[in-house]
Amino acid sequence: MPQLIVQKELDREEKDTYVMKVKVEDGGFPQRSSTAILQVNVADTNDNRPVFKENEIEVSIPENAPVGTSVTQLHATDADIGENAKIHFYFSNLVSNIAKRLFHLNTTTGLITIKEPLDREESPNHKLLVLASDGGLMPARAMVIVNVTDINDNVPSIDIRYIINPINGTVVLSENAPLNTKIALITVTDKDADHNSRVTCFTDHDVPFRLRPVFSNQFLLETAAYLDYESTREYAIKLLAADAGKPPLNQSSMLLVKVKDENDNAPVFTQPFISISVPENNSPGAQLTKISATDADTGRNAEISYLLGIDAPSEFNLDHRTGILTAVKKLDREKQEKYSFTVLAKDNGIPPLITNATVLVTVLDQNDNSPIFTHNEYNFYVPENLPRHGTVGLITVTDPDYGENSAVTLSILDVNDDFTIDPQSGVIRPNISFDREKQESYTFYVKAEDGGRVSHSSTAKVTINVVDVNDNKPVFLVPSSNYSYELVLPSTNPGTVIFTVVAIDNDTGMNAELHYSIVGGNTRGLFIIDQITGNITMKEKCVIADLGLHRLAIKAKDLGQPDSLFTVVIVNLFVNESVTNATLIHELVRKNIETPVTQNIETADASSPTSDYVKIMVAIVAGTITVILVIFITAVVRCRQSPHLKAAQKNKQNSEWVTPNPENRQMIMMKKKKKKKKHAPKNLLLNFVTIEDTKADDADNDGNSVTLDLPIELEEQTIGKYNWGTTPTTFKPDSPDLARHYKSASPQPTFQIQPETPLNSKHHIIQELPLDNTFVACDSISKCSSSSSDPYSVSECSYPVTTFKTPVSVHTRLTDSRTSTIEICSEI
Repeated sequence: MPQLIVQKELDREEKDTYVMKVKVEDGGFPQRSSTAILQVNVADTNDNRPVFKENEIEVSIPENAPVGTSVTQLHATDADIGENAKIHFYFSNLVSNIAKRLFHLNTTTGLITIKEPLDREESPNHKLLVLASDGGLMPARAMVIVNVTDINDNVPSIDIRYIINPINGTVVLSENAPLNTKIALITVTDKDADHNSRVTCFTDHDVPFRLRPVFSNQFLLETAAYLDYESTREYAIKLLAADAGKPPLNQSSMLLVKVKDENDNAPVFTQPFISISVPENNSPGAQLTKISATDADTGRNAEISYLLGIDAPSEFNLDHRTGILTAVKKLDREKQEKYSFTVLAKDNGIPPLITNATVLVTVLDQNDNSPIFTHNEYNFYVPENLPRHGTVGLITVTDPDYGENSAVTLSILDVNDDFTIDPQSGVIRPNISFDREKQESYTFYVKAEDGGRVSHSSTAKVTINVVDVNDNKPVFLVPSSNYSYELVLPSTNPGTVIFTVVAIDNDTGMNAELHYSIVGGNTRGLFIIDQITGNITMKEKCVIADLGLHRLAIKAKDLGQPDSLFTVVIVNLFVNESVTNATLIHELVRKNIETPVTQNIETADASSPTSDYVKIMVAIVAGTITVILVIFITAVVRCRQSPHLKAAQKNKQNSEWVTPNPENRQMIMMKKKKKKKKHAPKNLLLNFVTIEDTKADDADNDGNSVTLDLPIELEEQTIGKYNWGTTPTTFKPDSPDLARHYKSASPQPTFQIQPETPLNSKHHIIQELPLDNTFVACDSISKCSSSSSDPYSVSECSYPVTTFKTPVSVHTRLTDSRTSTIEICSEI
């Protein structure tokens, strides 16, 4: 089956027919063959798009060409044949609607003709994009540009833009207008083109105005001569515009100019300065005065309008025709007393002339305001120790009125006798003494009344707050008295709370905050107290020597400033297993209440180790110096004593200065008392301290013992505020140092010693305590007077003829198994 295969692309436009000879051979011998002619005709396909003869055509046509006039003929060809070569012409979508409306395109022939009349002024040229299509997807494009040529078919136009605004179409010029006064800008135009658009402009006859060219088509209309209202009052100027076409076309326009009479006279006020007085609170709209002015001109130039100046307040109004000045608002002198402003008189000339005058309005006062307090409520704070008739505070009040209407008098309402107020100055003074604990505040009302005929008044609330002053001492609630006691078991463990003191202070704030401390009686340091809670606790375990009655002086001190106040109470602690005889204990407490309390060895407010070390060193040095000085003075005194006095002193020494054993103390003290009654020298020692130093080999004592005779009486009524200013020492009364100062507080000889005194076993040291020391010692029969200002000191100690001593032993723990005994002797 032989096949004819196309090996290359066929193009009918290049070759449309192929003629071939076909030969057929067999395979025999001799081989035989046959031939035939094969003709192939190439069929046409639409593979060629149309082609315009000219892709861009530009034509010109006058704007007055009639409808149907041929514009141009388009030519396009197609290489295909048959239906594929038929060409269809049409406008592209990019062609404007105006062009489509003005021109027609023949779709078969491609002829473009005028469809509607042309107008160059509407559109001088048109672009027509024509497409030629043979039915394929790629049409051919050709641009036809149609230029519309001008024909002189438009008359010139005149545009007048007034420089001087016309009134009802008429320009008004003053007769005094200077030369070259610009009236209007004249613009002439012609829609035609080229030569046909050239326009000239001129006036029709001789007038005192001219057109001065500015640009090729613009002219300024200005005055060429002075105007005279009396000769000519109005001008009608005819403007002509003509183009250069053939035949020329022209246009005319009228412009009216009216000459105005010059206003050369200004109004004149009859009074250049106008003064008015008016009471305040007037009725709105009330007439104040009438203002008038005259004008020498005539007609409208003599018509005057009255105006308020720009500085005039809104409270006033001026009738522009009559000149009547009124107050449109109620005037208030307290807001503004005087008003000064200008009024204007303006004529109706063009331009108007204006004259001004000054108006002064004085507002008279009326009593229309009540006194005004600076505050609706006053709060004053005064200390409770403010003296009577002192100054509490100042009330300030004002009255916006004037004169008598503003004279204010102050008074206190409701007949309050506790306070007074100055009627003019407003100073409040008390007639009472304040006590915050009784009343913390006072409230009353103050009235302020002015002096107007019909007076006005107002009130204000006054509150006086009493500020606390530290004027109340603490008061102990527990214990309620110095005669109560508390049983303390010897088995009580250290740290156990055995008693709690409770005190209160009627003051407030820091003045009512209390701190507790033990200031006396705790010689052995067996007890401590919490300064905040008042809890008394055991510091150490009790021993047999601690059994008995312990009298603690507890001080409650507030934290008031600048001076704090305190109170001392006696807390009796009976250390024993039980209370076998309560009556005996009560009697012992009652008798000992007049016995001075011994100084503490340590207090609750313990000082630092460094401070204690310094105190110990100072005490040792001071004691050593004192001992040496006493020995020296004693030796000098002994050398001057008579033999009789020496014998008496020997008897006294043998009976008094030998310290007995603790168990024999009562008996020896009684003997001493009898001897003192028989032999009472006038120069007995007022203050003394007996220090006994016992050797280790003493059979009755296994350590050192110290004996102090302190006949000081603690009186509750003497407890009061401590005055630091009278105390020349740097030591606080809470922690006195007994060894800081040693000197005699008595005019008697400081110390006397017998030669028989065993100096190696006992030393007698005279101790004077500092002024702030609570404890002062005296002998059993002499009267003592303390120079101390301390509240614990006793002014005088007096004893009856029949007396006896009750020794109370208080043992103090010392290191190295050493014991000191402090004996407190009281006269009962």
